[in-house]
Amino acid sequence: MRVTSALAFAILMLAAGARALAAQEAAAQGAADRARPAQPAFRIPAQDPAFGAVPQGNPSPEVMALSLEEALERALKYNLAQWLGAEGVRSAEGARRLARSRLLPNLAAAFSETQNQVNLKAMGFGGFPGVPTVVGPFSVFDSRLYLSQSILDLEALRTAYAAREQERAAELSYRSVRERVVFLCGDLYLQAAAGSSRIEAARAQVNTARTLYDLALDLKKTGVVPGIEVVRAQVELQAQQQRLIVAQNEFETQKLNLAHAIGLPLGQQFRLTDDLHYVAFAPMTLEQAVERAYRERPDYQAALAQVRAAEFARKAAAAQRLPVLRATGNYGINGPAPGESHGSYSVAASLRIPIFEGGQAQARILEADAALRQRQAEAEELRARIYYEVRTAFLNLQAAEESVKVATGSVALAREQLDQAQDRFSAGVASNIEVVQAQEALAGATEVYISSLYAHGIAKGRLAQVLGVAESSFLQFLRGN
Repeated sequence: MRVTSALAFAILMLAAGARALAAQEAAAQGAADRARPAQPAFRIPAQDPAFGAVPQGNPSPEVMALSLEEALERALKYNLAQWLGAEGVRSAEGARRLARSRLLPNLAAAFSETQNQVNLKAMGFGGFPGVPTVVGPFSVFDSRLYLSQSILDLEALRTAYAAREQERAAELSYRSVRERVVFLCGDLYLQAAAGSSRIEAARAQVNTARTLYDLALDLKKTGVVPGIEVVRAQVELQAQQQRLIVAQNEFETQKLNLAHAIGLPLGQQFRLTDDLHYVAFAPMTLEQAVERAYRERPDYQAALAQVRAAEFARKAAAAQRLPVLRATGNYGINGPAPGESHGSYSVAASLRIPIFEGGQAQARILEADAALRQRQAEAEELRARIYYEVRTAFLNLQAAEESVKVATGSVALAREQLDQAQDRFSAGVASNIEVVQAQEALAGATEVYISSLYAHGIAKGRLAQVLGVAESSFLQFLRGN
């Protein structure tokens, strides 16, 4: 009877401990999942060019040491999005040159030699006494330069101004693409750095769990604790080993994402040299940040350039109603043969005055005016969006600052709790349920701490992007400057 009662009591205690352990682990894992940012799956350039690059070079057998600064430098050289953006600038430059060509002189040369025979009778000149009805054959040689120049063409002039502003907008949009490339590749590097920290934390947890398991074995051999304590410690050890495997796999995937985005040679092995650490951000007021964003953001400056281009396009459409003055001329030699040629030329000026073109000019003005209003509305919306983005970045940075401080304290408390639980278990005054719960609490607190460090770093990087200075100051923002 006593044996049965003791066995039932042991089963009840085991069930209660298992429920407590499961609840504690679920709570810790839930906190970790909520704190950990969503890990990106491996991306391909077809989805977003900024996450792909054109691989450069051949892999070396040595493991490359890759710093954040070097990763950003490679991204700005080989990332697919910046390559496409550069080609967009070249296309806009071609459009500008094409529009300007309407204002520049056009010079052409022509050479011809013809053999002719004319039937005068077919032209109504036949039947004259002493005049043959067929003339020829005879040769005509002609060598000539042709020149044409627009003297007054306001439509072409304003179209050229519009194309110049479009090229300026393309250059600024390219800068905006580079800003985004810096932020996204910096984000991938920080994610990989966070993954490296998770591996270190998981290894520490495995070592702690192994120490607990060895301690449980020793205490069981001396008869201080029952065998269930060994089983529980072994379960915890295997759980921590499983977490380490998951962390290592995530880290390798994050490294692949980073390598793909910065154009590393295919198969190149590398290691990260920069890790996550907390650096407080230098104070900056919201008003200063907003003004700086309006001044520095290339996408906003590009939107303003688009507005100016639309204004010139509307003026060009209105100029279709105005006269156009052009001059043309040619000079050359002609004759029956090159040695028997003589100089000849002609000069002409033409004034074209539109009178009625079926409402074409009015239609183009209406179209250009609608495009202008659209560009103005887009610029105003972007100005408002910049304000909200800066405020959001400030809120996220402030929350990340506080989160790091709280997480730091939580890790210290969880580590102290684990030390006390281990001491109590070693002294035989408590089961290792307390140790397992304390270890799970430490694992959850460590995950929250790593996630908060990542969130703090990327919040500073995001602030640099919304201010329009990511390319020049991403690293300085991360370092708190």
